[in-house]
Amino acid sequence: MKALMKTTKSIKPADVVKKWHLIDAEGLVVGRVASIIANILRGKHKPSYTPHVDCGDHVVVVNAGKVRFTGRKLEKKIYYKHTGFIGGLKEVTADKILEGRFPERILEKAVERMIPRGPLGRDQMRALHLYNTAEHPHGGQSPETLDIASMNRKNKVGA
Repeated sequence: MKALMKTTKSIKPADVVKKWHLIDAEGLVVGRVASIIANILRGKHKPSYTPHVDCGDHVVVVNAGKVRFTGRKLEKKIYYKHTGFIGGLKEVTADKILEGRFPERILEKAVERMIPRGPLGRDQMRALHLYNTAEHPHGGQSPETLDIASMNRKNKVGA
């Protein structure tokens, strides 16, 4: 009798089927929603996940500026950027960014830091679409709504 083959089939880029997902981020914790979004962008929720192929789906996030932090991170968490000049290290707190002009950058940076660096990661980040309001221009793709708030409640102990 022939032994069972233990091989994993890798999906080819031409065989990838990309779906669209819609997430309402209002009132959700930044890190928890970012890890869910990063897994969907990478394709780790699919049984055909292949690490070296962009097999993830598109994610549309509405109300991205209405995310929340736990504890005192809103006042204590500091984001850094460098101007490129000597001594040009700038720092800003999370609440200043959320009150500012582009509050969706908080969620964008959180997801970006969970995606691998390199050409594959850049392709996966292009599938992330963030909007501050409840409206988005991707209605033609008919995105499937993901209820992350109920997913978090189900996973908590005692809930």
